[in-house]
Amino acid sequence: MAASVLWQPKEEGLREICGLLEQSISPNSDKSLIWQQLQHYSQFPDFNNYLTFIFAHAEGTPVEIRQAAGLLLKNNLRNAFKSMSPSNQQYIKSELLPSLGAADRHIRTTVGTIISVVVQQGGVSGWRGLLQALLQCLDSNDLNHMEGAMDALSKICEDIPQELELDVPGVAERPINVFLPRLFKFFQSPHASLRKLSLGSVNQFIMLMPTALLQSMDQYLQGLFVLAHDSTAEVRKLVCAAFVQLIEVRPSVLEPHLGNIIEYMLQANKDTDEEVALEACEFWSAYSEAQFRPESLSSFLPRLIPVLLSNMVYAEDDESLADAEEDESFPDRDQDLKPRFHASRFHGADDAEDDDDDIVNIWNLRKCSAAALDIFSNVFGDDILPTLMPSVQAKLASTDDATWKEREAAVLALGAIAEGCISGLYPHLPEIVSFLIPLLDDKFPLIRSITCWTLSRYSKFIVQGIGHPKGHEQFDTILMGLLRRILDTNKRVQEAACSAFATLEEEAAEELAPRLEVILQHLLCAFGRYQKRNLRIVYDAIGTLADAVGGELNQPRYLDILMPPLIAKWQQLSNADKDLFPLLECFTSIAQALGPGFSQFAEPVFQRCINLIQTQQLAKVDAVSAGVQYDKEFIVCSLDLLSGLAEGLGAGIETLVAQSNLRDLLLQCCMDDTCDVRQSALALLGDLARVCPAHLRPRLSEFLNAATKQLNTPELKETVSVANNACWAIGELAVKVHQEISPVVMTVVSCLVPILQHTEGINKSLIENSAITLGRLAWVCPELVSPHMEHFMQSWCIALSMIRDDIEKEDAFRGLCAMV
Repeated sequence: MAASVLWQPKEEGLREICGLLEQSISPNSDKSLIWQQLQHYSQFPDFNNYLTFIFAHAEGTPVEIRQAAGLLLKNNLRNAFKSMSPSNQQYIKSELLPSLGAADRHIRTTVGTIISVVVQQGGVSGWRGLLQALLQCLDSNDLNHMEGAMDALSKICEDIPQELELDVPGVAERPINVFLPRLFKFFQSPHASLRKLSLGSVNQFIMLMPTALLQSMDQYLQGLFVLAHDSTAEVRKLVCAAFVQLIEVRPSVLEPHLGNIIEYMLQANKDTDEEVALEACEFWSAYSEAQFRPESLSSFLPRLIPVLLSNMVYAEDDESLADAEEDESFPDRDQDLKPRFHASRFHGADDAEDDDDDIVNIWNLRKCSAAALDIFSNVFGDDILPTLMPSVQAKLASTDDATWKEREAAVLALGAIAEGCISGLYPHLPEIVSFLIPLLDDKFPLIRSITCWTLSRYSKFIVQGIGHPKGHEQFDTILMGLLRRILDTNKRVQEAACSAFATLEEEAAEELAPRLEVILQHLLCAFGRYQKRNLRIVYDAIGTLADAVGGELNQPRYLDILMPPLIAKWQQLSNADKDLFPLLECFTSIAQALGPGFSQFAEPVFQRCINLIQTQQLAKVDAVSAGVQYDKEFIVCSLDLLSGLAEGLGAGIETLVAQSNLRDLLLQCCMDDTCDVRQSALALLGDLARVCPAHLRPRLSEFLNAATKQLNTPELKETVSVANNACWAIGELAVKVHQEISPVVMTVVSCLVPILQHTEGINKSLIENSAITLGRLAWVCPELVSPHMEHFMQSWCIALSMIRDDIEKEDAFRGLCAMV
């Protein structure tokens, strides 16, 4: 007997659930109360059967209620399908399939979503009859049935494409072999919905590239060429997406057609639909990474570059145009305050790239076009200048208000090509700078902000020219210009100027020393004026300044400007306030820069860090007692600031450590279950080993075991930064405690030797620290290490040869000598 006959809904239950669903979609209802009632019903084993019945059979019920039943069913099945009784599973499956051809499009798209979720839970082979039902619908010539099946299939392809590649018991061919010819056929359907769904479905297999698709590649490409000029923008967008993915995954299949595809993408880049143009624009960066010969593209550049430049002009609906009108009196909105993440302390040559060029993180055609121009400038260098510069100069020459967006795009272009075309631009840098400086005072805030960014892109080259009298004057003009804009009343300009100034600081370093007073006055004036979001960037600029000028900052006249406002803010913020994070980071840089000069501020800062760590460790197990919600960032930032204090104060931190329970807190952090906390804790362990090892001795063996455990893990590549700091800390401890390290020496050596022997794909810093620590262990315990020399001597010497000469390398060679 069919499952549908076995289960029938009770009228009363049906009425109650329908009533609840009706309330759930009412804008004025109490959502939390309804949610509680639905949770109550969900405890009944056949609740999902009721939802299925309402969705599939309640013909007289408003479609919104049926759709709400379907969406709730989808969410329930995602969590509970596998634990349901087989009879209820079968009932739901049998009732869903007839809805594929429902007259209402909302029902058809919802059933597709539910079917995909069921397949995710049980696979295609777990639903006998599904493939046959989909095929019947696809072959039916009824638009509703074809569209419903195609929608379900497209969602399966999107969510779990690999399922269609698997053998299904009792079915002669793999599902993909059966569906692919039908999908290609739909490319030529008169119905745009079917063309879109079929092409979108095939595109989902590009990354997997199953045999069936590879063998049908010619047919697929012919289909793409046919759809390339489709009247529906969504289809054209999918054609562009297909070419972008193909060039990333299997560029060789496009090579015979490359000229035609580039021509098509160039035209699509001018599409009236911005989403199509954006998808086409992604092609240029993918092309550059595909290792095709640049010459294949170079003949198109005279036509392509003007398109990119044109697309770099702000669109009328760009959100930045509205945001740009906000001056500093506008309060920040919640959505402006993006979450920020602190990067845990790392000892060594970090391989990560700092990608901070983008001011606002919404990807659009303007940004994508600028990125493509940046890439082309790096691939083709000065060859693009004859095409680009006349257009840029023409746009910059217009001065009327109506063309301000064109001028802004030209300034953006100058910034985009700053690195790739510098050899051609460098002789003209004084003219470029003298042209940009007045734009810092332009009446349009977005011109002022983009000029800050563009100047920052040239900062490396501007700093290189400081040695010449004119070059120094140029540097000074830019420095003062950016400082002026830091005090702009427009929030967007403040942000751009502060970020640009931080970049200039990194490049200029000690060259900033003569201007320290005026820089600090401007930054601290901004500190007093900025709202929460931009305040984070001021902290960054102050921290970067401290890193750049180091001990130069340690003068009373500078500290009198810098410290009082920061200390006032430090005292104002509670231990639960996340605005402490950037302030803690800022203090870390200041402590390192001032060195012993920070001692006058150290005691309250040290104690606050201890309190923060204690509070958060309590919050982790009992948030109510702690009075705050647990957030690992408080611990990580506090540990890193303590490291900064240890580095800055040196042995001067000893009295603070002696009077605190830092040792016990630190050991707890070294064994934390969070990578970031362990990483920062091990960095602090190494820093304390350098300056006050005596305070670690009472729990030395526990610290060594905790650090060694980070090296002896199968997940080494996933936790490489933790391992790196552990390795470094063990080396620092070794040179301080000598023979006391002997219990872990052989365990550590057995972990380090494989790292040195198999360096491929391993972080450079971990290799360096492994070589140094191995040398330090050999120095303090040669009798333990030397019997195993033959296993690592060659790879160890190779690793040591790559390391710069410093005290750590000297220790390692002492170990070599001690063994030999």
